[in-house]
Amino acid sequence: MLRVCFGFALLLLAASGVTAEERPNFIIMIADDVSWDDLGAYGHPHIRTPNLDQMAADGVRYDLAFLTCSSCSPSRCSIMTGRYPHSTGAGELHQPLPADQVMFPALLKQAGYYTAAAGKWHLGEPARKAFDRIEDGRPSGCEKWVEVLHERPRDKPFFLWLAAYDAHRGYSKGTLKVPHTNEDAVVPPYLPDAPETRGDLAMYYDEISRLDSYAGKVLAELDEQKAAENTLVLFLADNGRPFPRCKTTVYDSGVRTPFIVRWPVVVPRGSVCRELVSSIDIAPTFCELAGLRPAPTFQGQSFVPQLPTPDVAIRDHIVAEHNWHDYEAYERGLRDQRYLYIRNWRPELPGTPPADAVRSPTYAVMQKMRDAGGSLTPDQRSCFLTPRPEEELYDTIEDPHCLRNLADAPGSQEVLVRMRAAMVSHRKKYDDPEPGQLTPDRFDREEGTPLKK
Repeated sequence: MLRVCFGFALLLLAASGVTAEERPNFIIMIADDVSWDDLGAYGHPHIRTPNLDQMAADGVRYDLAFLTCSSCSPSRCSIMTGRYPHSTGAGELHQPLPADQVMFPALLKQAGYYTAAAGKWHLGEPARKAFDRIEDGRPSGCEKWVEVLHERPRDKPFFLWLAAYDAHRGYSKGTLKVPHTNEDAVVPPYLPDAPETRGDLAMYYDEISRLDSYAGKVLAELDEQKAAENTLVLFLADNGRPFPRCKTTVYDSGVRTPFIVRWPVVVPRGSVCRELVSSIDIAPTFCELAGLRPAPTFQGQSFVPQLPTPDVAIRDHIVAEHNWHDYEAYERGLRDQRYLYIRNWRPELPGTPPADAVRSPTYAVMQKMRDAGGSLTPDQRSCFLTPRPEEELYDTIEDPHCLRNLADAPGSQEVLVRMRAAMVSHRKKYDDPEPGQLTPDRFDREEGTPLKK
């Protein structure tokens, strides 16, 4: 019956003169700085995310979803335009999206959709023209989500961009009445298992749980409006957790994102997609479902075929970028279902995390242990070391944290050559030039404080 409904929906969308009642509504709920495995639905044993876990149980959970950049505004601009960050004109942190860029919400608005945004903006002033209404909300960023949904015009299909500040730093106590504890923390092997790290992770978890509570309110409001059946709700993040070797990197810890889709009339309940999908695929997907032709500027691929049948493959690899974010950088990562290949054009620079992470309790204890000598493992020292490899290759099945570089391993040369060639082809296809003069560091790498001009 589900496939029949979906087929009927596609016939409606393909037909001319689609009415407002026949077009689906769209909601994107986007977290700030949340890694893919920091939800209960993705296996975290202690973090409290009951509403997002239920959303996954009611829809499809994507296990191989990736961002094009682990940096806040470049990632969001990439989603909005369906283009790689270097192609948007806003590939570095805080750069506004140029006015000439085609945004899919603007296309929806032109086609009769009501478009609204609530929460964190971080797209620049020219992008505001794509929305009928824009609200902020503090401290979570989610405070106006339900209000905007409730006050929408009921005679139009709608698109809502609901953007949290959670779980961006800085953190403070009192976010939850019953906070997570140090014992709840799951410490990855590239971070030291110290009380400071555990306490830092626990407060990060608190903000994710606060975000989860607002997600639940949005889903409940849809039910109250009897609009849930024909509303596609997508939850994802803009980049990975704001900890060393996560945010701003092109490792899975930086660009692999939670990606949950609920659309009761189409998506099989409790399904799992283990095929690759990229955040630039959202724009062409939503336009196709709205009965629009994807803009010729889009560089993503529609994942419409995966919605009723999650085991359908739409791409054989994804590509992610690391451009300036507080510190000079230029890296590219290419990931297929098993292997991750990284090319680094600035190996002489350490893999310093974002400045707010440099100022964190986790980084402070890492510096203290480093300076004490011998306390950090080689994996935990990696963000301090130079030079770094120009090429990296990881088997993400055997080595999910990407700790064993296989680029020089004799048995991996065939894979290395294949992945390297795919990267060269991608960069040529999407006009990603060799780096010249790059934006220099604007923060101190040891203290995270602004540098004097």
